[in-house]
Amino acid sequence: TELMTLKIIVLAFLFLPGAMAARLPAAEKALERFVRTGFIVGACSVLPLFLVQLAVVLLRSVFSVSFIWLQESTLYLFGTLFLLSSGALLVMDQHVRVDIFYAKLAPKRRQLIDFLGAVLFVIPLSMLILIVSWDYVATSWSQLERSQEASGIHAVFLLKSLIPAFAVMLLFAGELMALRVFRQLRSSDD
Repeated sequence: TELMTLKIIVLAFLFLPGAMAARLPAAEKALERFVRTGFIVGACSVLPLFLVQLAVVLLRSVFSVSFIWLQESTLYLFGTLFLLSSGALLVMDQHVRVDIFYAKLAPKRRQLIDFLGAVLFVIPLSMLILIVSWDYVATSWSQLERSQEASGIHAVFLLKSLIPAFAVMLLFAGELMALRVFRQLRSSDD
């Protein structure tokens, strides 16, 4: 029960930046900088990911040599790229959108869909990911989980830590999105 209390406190604490951003422009900018920093970290893994994958392919096809740690590093780099960039892409409205009806709607209806999407889907999904991944990642850290391969990367616990980091970035992005769209909806009513 103490662990459950800690989880609830941590989850409640994660709404504090969004609440502060609603009142303080500086807090909103800081929250956006935090989310965009995830994007920058993720973007910095693109070139290494390309080079490592190229090396894996060349070594295997030209020299018939394979290094497990090199192959595993592509997973770490891709995980960093995808999981840390997702929140910022949502804030910048660069995420993938299945756009069948959305583009044809009036701006106010699109804003309403964006707001409801953030409040009903993005934020609850982020919380669910955090709750579900908590024990999974904690167990990995408690064991300092290693690769199953002897010559692999022995930092699986770091790779798994990207899951809650993704959820936090997505949660903060959802808070920012909901806040901004709510302001737009409110200002269009005036």
